[in-house]
Amino acid sequence: MISTISSGVKFQIRAGLSGYVAELGSCFLCADLGIVPELEPRPDHASYLDSWLAVLADDKKAIFQAAAHAQRAVAYLHGLQPLAESEREAA
Repeated sequence: MISTISSGVKFQIRAGLSGYVAELGSCFLCADLGIVPELEPRPDHASYLDSWLAVLADDKKAIFQAAAHAQRAVAYLHGLQPLAESEREAA
């Protein structure tokens, strides 16, 4: 899994959503980078997803808040990448 939570970056996230933010950020980064996810499910996926279904059932805005935090984390990580040569010339 690609971690999107860096110790140098502090996001104000409710304690229960930090893992969900990391998972969403990982999905966003994989999509951006063209990384194909694992095709075989792991045995612990069902219980892990079940725990998030409980959080989402209790808070209808949780997914939107988590996705917004994850997108900011991904944008931060993209911002850390050096510019490609063609981008430097255009700037």
